[in-house]
Amino acid sequence: MSEPTRSPRRGMCAAVLSLEAITLGLTTPVMISVAGVDTTTALWVGLGLTVACLLLAGMLRKEWAYSLGWVIQGAAIGLGFVIPLMFVLGGIFALLWGSAYFLGIKIERERAEAYAAFDAAQESGQESGQESGQSQD
Repeated sequence: MSEPTRSPRRGMCAAVLSLEAITLGLTTPVMISVAGVDTTTALWVGLGLTVACLLLAGMLRKEWAYSLGWVIQGAAIGLGFVIPLMFVLGGIFALLWGSAYFLGIKIERERAEAYAAFDAAQESGQESGQESGQSQD
């Protein structure tokens, strides 16, 4: 069996986190200029979440990283208390994250079932080939 090592869930979730990193990075100047948040606080929150998204996108090989992805989604929605538009944008990214996560799991499960069925068919074909080869002797 030559099962590919690329996870569709990991790829889709990493893409969502990468795009979300841009959005969260752009919240920094908005927090400073529009919401009146202290510059240091805005930098730590906005750029901290940006870096967290980018680092997490690279850590999605581990199952625990997906749990942290859900935490990031909650933090993005929570920014709505500072920038009300983030309730909407955070919600959109949470929906994208959830869609990528659950669709990725479904694809991985169906792929594993297809490979298992293919392997079973190959093994039964080899066994019947060996049986017919033995009867010809």
